Amino acid sequence: MATSYQSVSELVVTARQLYGQVFGEEAPRVAVCAPGRVNLIGEHTDYNQGFVLPMALPLVTVVVGSPTAGQDVTVVTAAEDADEPRRVDFSLPTDGSPLSPGLPSWANYVKGVIQHYRAPPVSGFRAVIASSVPLGGGLSSSASLEVAFYTFLQQLKPDDGDMVSKAVACQKAEHTHAGVPCGIMDQFVSVLGKEGHALLIDCRSMEATPVPLADPRLVILITNSNVKHSLTGSEYSTRRRQCEEAASILGKDSLRDATMKGLEEARNRMDDVTYRRARHVIEEIERTVQATEALKRGAYKEFGKLMVESHNSLRDLYEVSCRELDELVSAAMKVDGVFGSRMTGGGFGGCTVTLLQAHAIDTTILHIQEQYSGNPTFYITTPSAGARPLTLP
Repeated sequence: MATSYQSVSELVVTARQLYGQVFGEEAPRVAVCAPGRVNLIGEHTDYNQGFVLPMALPLVTVVVGSPTAGQDVTVVTAAEDADEPRRVDFSLPTDGSPLSPGLPSWANYVKGVIQHYRAPPVSGFRAVIASSVPLGGGLSSSASLEVAFYTFLQQLKPDDGDMVSKAVACQKAEHTHAGVPCGIMDQFVSVLGKEGHALLIDCRSMEATPVPLADPRLVILITNSNVKHSLTGSEYSTRRRQCEEAASILGKDSLRDATMKGLEEARNRMDDVTYRRARHVIEEIERTVQATEALKRGAYKEFGKLMVESHNSLRDLYEVSCRELDELVSAAMKVDGVFGSRMTGGGFGGCTVTLLQAHAIDTTILHIQEQYSGNPTFYITTPSAGARPLTLP
C-alpha cells in the first residue's frame, strides 16, 4: 500500500535516456546521487545551533552529465512542472563576477552550488537531473539537489574532499541563490548520511554522531500530506528573526545556550509570541538529546512520546503545523504498535514521520487513509547512505 519510488539505478536510466534525447548519442561520463532526509526529532533547532536527529533516505536526486569545452552550461530536469521550463542554459562568468539567480527557480540551486564550489573556476558542462524526492514535501528536495550537484562538480574538478565544508557550501547556495536562510541539517545529513543509522548533529560544533537504527522490528513511515509548502515565504524568516530576538534579550549568542529558567526570568521583557518561539526551541533541543539516548537504549516508547511532544510544541508554540499534519499525527497515534508520530520539516504542509512496529504497518496505513481528509502518499523508509558517485555501465 506504500508508494513505490524509483531506485537509484532506475533514476540513472531515466536521466541517461533524457540526456540522450536532449544531447544526442553521446553518453554521459559522470553520475552521482545525494539523498533527501527525514528528521526524526529536533525541528527548527538547527539555525539555533542546537541538536537535530535526521536520517538520510533512499529517496535521492541523481545527476548525470559530462564536461564540455568552454563556459556554457546546460541543465535539464526530468521533473514535470508545468509552471517552469525544464531546461536552463547559461554561461559561466570568466571575470569572477557572481552567477545571478533568476528563472527557472529550480536552477538557482544549481547556480548557487557553482557559485560556492570550493575548487573554482568551474568550466562548462551538460547535466540532467532526476529525483525521487517529492518536491515541497518537507524531505529536503532542495538540499538533495544542492548536494548532488556539488558531488557532480567534484567529479569534474575535485576539491579537497572535506565533507563538512561541502555541506556548508551547499547551505550557502540556498541562502544566496534560493533566498532561504536554512540551518545546516539538510545539507549535512545529505552529505554524511550513514546506512542503518540516524545522525545526531551538533549544529554548533558541526560534529555528527551515528546512532544505530536498524532494528528489523521497527519501521519508519513517512506520510506525505500532499499539501505543498514553500519556505521561501516570510514565515521561515520570521521564525528565525524571532529566535534571534529572544537570544538577544537573554544575552546569548543563540538559543542553544538558553535555559527554561532564564527564559522564565526574562518573560516580562519579551512579547508572548517571542517567548513561545524560544520555549519551543529550548525544550526541543533537550528533547532531541533525550530522544537520542532513548534510541540508543532501544526505548522506543520513550522515543515515541518525545516525538508527539515535539509535534505538539511545533503546533502550539512554534505554530508551523497545519490541520492536515495534525490529522495525520492524530490518526497514526490511534493505532496499536505506533510508538510516535510528528510533523517533519519546515511545516505548513509536507510530511509526518512515524515510528512503529513492523507488524503494524498495513493497519496504520489503512487507518490513516480512512481518517485523513486528503489523499496521502506513504513511503516505508530505512536510514540510507549519503551522497556518492555512481558507476555508469
